[in-house]
Order: sequence, then structure tokens, then C-alpha cells
Amino acid sequence: MNTADHHDNHRDEIELIIGNSNSNFSGVTSTMLQLLSEQQKLINLRVMGKHHLTDQSLNISFWQVAKMCLKPLADGRFRIFHARRVDEMIQALILKHIFRAKIKIIFSSAAQRYRSGSTLWLTDKMDAVLAMCKASASYLHRKPDAIIYHGVNTDVYTPPVDKIEAWKLLNLLPEGVEKGKRGIAILGRVRAQKGVHLFVKSCIELLGKHPDYTAVVVGSISSSNESFVKELQAEIEKAGLSQRIIFAGEQNFADIPKIFSSLSLVVALSENEGFGLTILEAMSSGAAVLASEAGAWPEVVREGTDGYVVPVNDLPAVINKMDLLLNNEDKLAQMGIDGRERVLEHYSVQRESKQLVGFFRSLM
Repeated sequence: MNTADHHDNHRDEIELIIGNSNSNFSGVTSTMLQLLSEQQKLINLRVMGKHHLTDQSLNISFWQVAKMCLKPLADGRFRIFHARRVDEMIQALILKHIFRAKIKIIFSSAAQRYRSGSTLWLTDKMDAVLAMCKASASYLHRKPDAIIYHGVNTDVYTPPVDKIEAWKLLNLLPEGVEKGKRGIAILGRVRAQKGVHLFVKSCIELLGKHPDYTAVVVGSISSSNESFVKELQAEIEKAGLSQRIIFAGEQNFADIPKIFSSLSLVVALSENEGFGLTILEAMSSGAAVLASEAGAWPEVVREGTDGYVVPVNDLPAVINKMDLLLNNEDKLAQMGIDGRERVLEHYSVQRESKQLVGFFRSLM
């Protein structure tokens, strides 16, 4: 039997199982979903957990995995279980050691924090550990087997033909709000940890002298953060900028690429991040970026070329760099073009998928 026939005979065998244990939609979920469609082209896979899957035929239960993995693949190779969360590591270890599943477990870590003793113990039981950037690698207690940077879907997050027209057509602001010529925004859950107050205070300081810009805060507001938002809205009102700085609330996930595409500047000011896909999504959409020194952002953003990176929780630095960005529309537009090129070259989901699948196959 030649190799091609051999491959054909076994191509329907599931080789990769992906953990999907969290019902909350998070950055980890977003990463997993963006990778799925690309990985499917390269390897036969199933997802253990139905949360947020658009194609439920990919879902496989714990018990189905346990039964399927009692035997290795037909050519003797082990399947790969890809865990991104602590509870997925636990599930995989139960499958391997209690149900005798013939699997190799890979844990990929984007977090930038030191872990508890139990998590360190679990990590030591993994067959391989991946880091998503140099910063996350530095928080691992064991040297990662590889660093594979996250990527975004550059076919979904695309720049528009005309930013000003895209912003004009975007249906995001409340009825009757004058839009301004260009949009700037911060996206994500609305709370202090995300630096929303730094964005709002900077806009209060600067929008008076930059009349062409409207600022938008996009994201859900939990009940525990309502007073935080009310305080910021009171400051906005006091400054007479209620028509210029808008809280747009949570948006439909399907509309997010269109929002990114219409923005001239995207700001991300988190105190800490795992990786922080927001900045890649913005750059892929042709927006200039202003980011804090969190996640992989200092590794991704080229200072003065794609945007700027500022220290965490540094309001004067945010004001200074935002002023610089808003002062020159041509430079801002060029940063968006350069950022898109950088993502196409180094941070596409296609590149991430190929690297991951290549790594999986090397362990099987």
C-alpha cells in the first residue's frame, strides 16, 4: 500500500481533540474559534464541549473521547488533546490515567501571572507546554517546548476601502448623536482593569481640540461595574462631551469585525492580559493602535510605526500618545496600513494553525 492510499484510508480518524470547557465567551474562546476553521483544513478534529460552536457536528462528549481513545490511531500514533484551561488539563489527565486514553496532552499558556501549586503540578503532567509569546513564556516554571504566537483571521478582520465612509455607515451610536468624521474606541468588558477610565479621561482632555473624532466604549457592563461607569459618565457630562464619548454597550459578536474596520484608532489599556487579540484584530482591520505594556502588545506593536505602547496605568503617557496620534490624520492612516502588513506577515491565524498542527504531528 503506498503512503497516499494509507493516508486516505485513515483520513477520517480523529487526530486532535480540543478542550472547550468554559460556557463564558472569553479571549480563549475567541482564539479557539478563530483557529478551528483553519485547523480543520489541516487535521481531523473534534471539540470536547459545545459552547459557542457554530458547527455542532464538531462537538464530542467526554465519554465519546474516552471510548474512542482506548486504542491509538490505526498506524499506532497517539491522538493529541489540546488544553488551554486548568479544568481541561484535569479532564485530559482523567482520560489518560483513569480511562487509559491513548492521548498526548498539550497545554498552551497565554497567561501572564504566576500560578498556584496545583496548576504547577498539573502543568508538570503535560506531554508538552506551549507559550503564546515571550512574556507568557517567562511566567512558566518549565521551559516551553515552543513559542507559537496567536494569529487573527485576516479574511474576517479586514480594512475598508474608505475609513471615513465605513465610520459614517456604522450603526453603533444612539439615535441623534452627531458622529464626527472618524471613530476611536476601546473594546472589551467595561471595567477599571481594562483601563476604560484612562481612555475616557484622555478623551475628555483631548477631544475639545480634535473636533473630527468621536470616542466609543464597546463592551458589556456588569452590575458590579455600573457605579464605575456612572462616575465616568458624570465626568463626560461635566466636560460637555456626552455627544462625543459614548458607551455603546455589548455588541453582537458577528458585528465586531465591522466595528474594527470602521475605526481609525483602537486603544487597549489593560493592567494585564493573556495575549490580547484586540490589538491584532485592530491592526488587521487597518486601525492604528495605542496599547499598554500588557500581554504580547510590546512584542507586537512597532513603536511609531503601527502605534504606541505606554506603561500600565499611566494617564499622562496615554494623553501624550493619543494627542500625537490624533494630531496627524495622514500618519494615523499610514499606521493602519503598516499594521495590516505586519499582521499579514507575522500574525495570521493561518500561520498559527500551520505551526500548531506541525507541532502536534511531531508529538503524535
